[in-house]
Amino acid sequence: MEINAAIVKELREKTGVGMMECKKALEETQGDMEKAVDLLRKKGILKAAKRAGRSAANGFIASYIHHSGTIGVMVELNCETDFVAKNNEFQALGREIAIHVAASNPSYINRDEVSPEIISKESEIYRAEVAASGKPPQVVDKIVEGKLEKFYKDNCLLEQPFVRDDKVTVQDLIHQLTSKIGEKIEVGRFVRFQVGTRN
Repeated sequence: MEINAAIVKELREKTGVGMMECKKALEETQGDMEKAVDLLRKKGILKAAKRAGRSAANGFIASYIHHSGTIGVMVELNCETDFVAKNNEFQALGREIAIHVAASNPSYINRDEVSPEIISKESEIYRAEVAASGKPPQVVDKIVEGKLEKFYKDNCLLEQPFVRDDKVTVQDLIHQLTSKIGEKIEVGRFVRFQVGTRN
């Protein structure tokens, strides 16, 4: 069954869970809305989404310097309480995300940070590529949408497959710990330094 944007949006509105997680859940359940909700609950994602409205004003600055000394990363990982900020698992997650940033070099935390101008420019490029390949007009929009999804997956930290296990995204890792410790966790910001480059 084809999972279209409308059904993904419906599940997102119903649960408050991110678009990518909603799409994955619907794909796994062949578009069955109730089963998709149950799947999100089983994975702890629904519980994590319900915590999304809470304030995450505490946290930890995780850092990583590559053994070559040419790449360094700092990541601000936020949580709700000082108690969790001092938790070993929470701090370990921050370090894992810093290692991931060093290896994968994301440009944004999530797709909300991508400006409309960038999206418009990328869409224009993809549309020109697809048109040049002679694809029929009715499939052009679908192909452009697919290419934009790949752009987000390549450039947005939370949607990138985790470097140590590409079966899960960075967002999945955060949700796993959120459902375990019962607090909202989010990446506040990150910075990546590489010798010889200016970001």
